[in-house]
Amino acid sequence: MENEKTLKNLMDAFAGESQANRKYTAYAKKAEKDGKLNAAKLFRAASDAETLHALKEFEVAGKIGTTADNLKDAVAGETYEFESMYPEFIKDAEAEGNKAAVNIFTFAMKAEEVHAKLYKEALENLDETEEAFYYLCPVCGNIEKSVPDKCSICGVMGSKFIKY
Repeated sequence: MENEKTLKNLMDAFAGESQANRKYTAYAKKAEKDGKLNAAKLFRAASDAETLHALKEFEVAGKIGTTADNLKDAVAGETYEFESMYPEFIKDAEAEGNKAAVNIFTFAMKAEEVHAKLYKEALENLDETEEAFYYLCPVCGNIEKSVPDKCSICGVMGSKFIKY
């Protein structure tokens, strides 16, 4: 029983630290935009600290498997998001007339479908040794295997994509 409570606590801590990481990153971007560079640096340092906490908690919880298992988990998570979660979120936002939320949920839903496909490909080609590159759309989160002329989801110019 003790381990069950500790596991739940580790996963709750992981969720909280992960959210704090993203929140502080958003705060850092706002502080930079406002010209408050010292606050931005502090938010970025705290964001990185929260990431360290989250990664260790996830590891201690035993949630990191083989690369194949992790890819399968990623496919399942992304598939759930684009098939079930985001369609429901979009319906709710449409019913409430929140066009900004509809747009961001739609971008995310379409990007998650691409992510699932890429994870499946990575799983199928797990033993491939040739280096692959991925290109991230900084607006909608779409990922491509080559730089497009423009993003197929949001239309941003391919020159804005970030290489990985």
